[in-house]
Amino acid sequence: MAGVPFITRTRMARKLGTEAGARAEQRANEDAPGFSELALAHIRETMLAAPAGATLRGEDITNSAKLAGLRPPDDRAFGPVFAKAIKQGLLEPVGYAPRVKGHGTAGGRVYARGRSLA
Repeated sequence: MAGVPFITRTRMARKLGTEAGARAEQRANEDAPGFSELALAHIRETMLAAPAGATLRGEDITNSAKLAGLRPPDDRAFGPVFAKAIKQGLLEPVGYAPRVKGHGTAGGRVYARGRSLA
C-alpha cells in the first residue's frame, strides 16, 4: 500500500472500523435485545453521576457498563453507542489516554459531560 495516499488509507481504515462496529452492535442487539438503548442509558447515567468538570476514560465507561451486566459478544459494539452519545450531547471527547486493554498503547479517548447534560 506504499503507493496509496495516506488520506485514502485512513479513510478506508475508518470505514472498515465503522462497519465492524455496526456488525458488532447488530449482533449485540440480536443476542440481547435493547443492548444499544441500555448502553446509551448507562453512558448518560454515568456522565450525570460524575462530578461536574470530571473527565472519564472510554474504557472505564465501557467496563462499568459490563459490570452492570451489559456484556456484548464483542466490545466493539460499544463504539456505535459512544458515537450516538456524542451526537446526542451526552458526552464530549476532550482528549486521549493510554489504553489499559491495549497494554498502554495510545488511542484511548477521554470524555467530559456533554452539552445536553450541562
